[in-house]
Amino acid sequence: MTQRRQYPTRAQRLAAIATLTAGMILGGSAQAATFDVSDAETYGGWQAATLTRSAEGEQERHFRAVDTTSYGDATLSVNATPGVCDMPWLEVRVALNDAPAEAGAVDVVPAQLRVDDRTLRPAVAEFFTEPDNNGFYVHFYLNDLAGLLDDMRAGQQLFLGFEQGEREPWYMTFGLDGAESAVDEALARCWRAK
Repeated sequence: MTQRRQYPTRAQRLAAIATLTAGMILGGSAQAATFDVSDAETYGGWQAATLTRSAEGEQERHFRAVDTTSYGDATLSVNATPGVCDMPWLEVRVALNDAPAEAGAVDVVPAQLRVDDRTLRPAVAEFFTEPDNNGFYVHFYLNDLAGLLDDMRAGQQLFLGFEQGEREPWYMTFGLDGAESAVDEALARCWRAK
């Protein structure tokens, strides 16, 4: 029987998000740098990897579990950073044909996430772009990320739905074959790196 990890309270998550956001704003052009990927291990349709880059004399490091097989132009990842390993984040990246002219927040919309026929989890999805990068990114903010990760470990597919006002919602589906091992490996690497 797997023991469920203790995750931070909503207030702790919001404080950390504020700190990380301030760091991103103050980091400015450093966000355009690319990460080196190392120690990639494949688990079914998922991989666990270590991402590093040097910026302003300091090394930044993240640990990622990523599904790269569900779409040719999109990935779903669970990411963790040393020092805040108990606060992983969920990200979708869609490759655009060209890098956008401007970087920054594009929109914030309601979203729904569900693994198989389990609990439907409401969320907020933030769409944004990065400078000199052809990716269109989505970060999810939800109250029960721990529950979603538990569902992902045992599930077959993750369904994402994005509200678009008057238009039909936009849906994506990601396979979870190997997600359990990849997510557990990425989080274990983060904890070991503390």
